[in-house]
Amino acid sequence: MSPGIGLMKRRLPTEKEAVPLAISGIIQKYGVNADSVKTLETKYDDDGGDWYVALGFGEKRAIVKMDSVQGTITEIKEI
Repeated sequence: MSPGIGLMKRRLPTEKEAVPLAISGIIQKYGVNADSVKTLETKYDDDGGDWYVALGFGEKRAIVKMDSVQGTITEIKEI
């Protein structure tokens, strides 16, 4: 039997760890310079254990969804 999400140690426990991962995902996917990426908003979903980070770069904006337990990006959605 595996422990529930509440019992597992999160690899992205705070906003300070989540934002750099989101920025690196945008840099890899869009090939932009790190200096041009701006953090617009962050949100943690208590029920799902996911981080959502809204980033702006150039004329584009994207929301990066990350699993806080696995410490991985699960989705990048351009808005």
